[in-house]
Amino acid sequence: MGTLIQNGQVVTARETFTADVLIEGSIIREVRAGIDPTGHTLVDATGLLVLPGGIDVHTHMDMPFGGTVSADDFETGTRAAAIGGTTTIVDFAIQAKGTRMRDALDTWWRKAEGKACIDYGLHMIVTDLGSDAGKQGLEDMDDMVQEGVASFKLFMAYPNVLMVDDGTILKALQRTARNGALICMHAENGSAIDVIVQQTLAAGKTAPIYHALSRPTLAEAEAVHRAIALAEIAGVPVYIVHLSSEHALNQVREARDRGLPAFAETCPQYLLLSIEDNQTGTSFEDAKYVFTPPLREKRNQPRLWDGLRTDNLQVVSTDHCPFCFADQKTLGKDDFTKIPNGGPGVENRMQLIYHHGVNCNQITLNRFVEITAESPARIFGLYPRKGVLAAGSDADVVLWDPHALHTISAATHHMRVDYSMFEGFQVQGNARQVYSRGELIVDRGLYLGRIGRGQYLRREARGGAWQ
Repeated sequence: MGTLIQNGQVVTARETFTADVLIEGSIIREVRAGIDPTGHTLVDATGLLVLPGGIDVHTHMDMPFGGTVSADDFETGTRAAAIGGTTTIVDFAIQAKGTRMRDALDTWWRKAEGKACIDYGLHMIVTDLGSDAGKQGLEDMDDMVQEGVASFKLFMAYPNVLMVDDGTILKALQRTARNGALICMHAENGSAIDVIVQQTLAAGKTAPIYHALSRPTLAEAEAVHRAIALAEIAGVPVYIVHLSSEHALNQVREARDRGLPAFAETCPQYLLLSIEDNQTGTSFEDAKYVFTPPLREKRNQPRLWDGLRTDNLQVVSTDHCPFCFADQKTLGKDDFTKIPNGGPGVENRMQLIYHHGVNCNQITLNRFVEITAESPARIFGLYPRKGVLAAGSDADVVLWDPHALHTISAATHHMRVDYSMFEGFQVQGNARQVYSRGELIVDRGLYLGRIGRGQYLRREARGGAWQ
C-alpha cells in the first residue's frame, strides 16, 4: 500500500501544476494527474502546495565555539528543521589543527548518530593540510570524498583559530580539480579585520554593535574577489557562504558575467534584518545579532533580493548556530570579541523566504523552490535523490498551506534557544505536513517521527557546480 497525495498544486523549480504524488516505501513512484487511488492511503491536498522538502546546506549543530557549544544538537536542531519544512541539512565537521580529517568525521558522525531526525550530509572544515607541502592533508581530502563528504570549507577570517593562508586555499582548490569536491569559502579579510578589532578595543569600544562596525563590507568584498581569483587560477568552481552585502555580491556577479563557476548563498538575516533596525548600539540585547558576517545597512537588502532573482545568488541557507542569550551570549558582556558568533534560524527559513519572497513579490513560487531545495541539492551532489518531486527521488514532501498565519516567537519555536532573531515576525504560509523518505514526520507543527531516524547522506562529487 502506498500513500497517494491528491489534488495538490505540485511546485518545481520550473513549473506549477495540479497532480497526484504517489509514494511507495521511501521513494516517489509517480507524479501525474489521475493516478488510480485503489489500494492506497489517500491524502487530500486540496488548497495546498506540494513542495520538495527543504534543504539547508549551512548549519552548525553541537558546534564548539568561543568556549561554549551551540545550543541545538542534532536532535533538537533537526527536529525544529523538520517542523519548518526542511527535510535535509548539510552540517559542518571541524578538523582540529594537528589532527586528521578522519577524526573530525568520526566525531560528527557520533554527534549525529541516534539523534538526527532528518537526513544529513557533512562538509569538512579544513584548518590544517599537514606537513610535506600539505600532502597528508590533500590525501585526507580524497579520503573524505570517498566517504561522501563532497565539499570543504575554508576560512579567510578568524586568525589563529580557523583562518588559513592563501597558499593553503590554493592547494585545496587545486586538489578539487582532481577529486571533484567543492570548496566553500568564508570570505572576509581576517587580517585586516583583526587590526580594526584591536583598534576598536583599544579605544574602549566593547559593546556588541562594534562586532558589526569592525567588519566592513569592503573586507568581505575583497575576500570574495580573492577567493574567486584563487579558484580561477586553479580552474575550479567555488561557493561563497553567507554572503551579506552588495559589495560582496558585485564580485560574484562580475565573475559570473565572465562565465566563471562562482556560486553563493545568502541567509534570511541578511535579507530581512539590518544594523539600523535591529541594533541600538546602547544595549547588550544587540548581542542577539552577533554573527559573522554581521548585520549590514538596510540598503543592502534589495540588492540581495535582486541577486536571488537574477541567479547571482543561488541558495538561501541559515548558518544556524544558536547560542542562548542568558548564559552564552553573556560570555561577551564586557568584550564583543567574546560573544559567541551565531544565531538561530533553521526552523523559520522556509516561512520567512516564502512570505517575504513569494508573498511580497520578490521572487516567484518556482524560484522559492529552487533556492530552498533544488539548487542546493544540485550544487552539493544530492540531486536527483533530493530537492525534486520526481519518480525515483526520495519521498521528501512538504504539504504547504499558503494561507496559514504564523507569528514567529521564542515562546513557541522548537529550537533549543531562548530568543528568536525574528521575534514577532508575522508570516503567511507554513508547512502543514512533512514527509521524510515517505514517512509522515510532522503534522501541523507536531513532530511524529522517531528520534535518530535521519540517515547520513553520501554526496556525489562533481555535482551541479561542475556542470
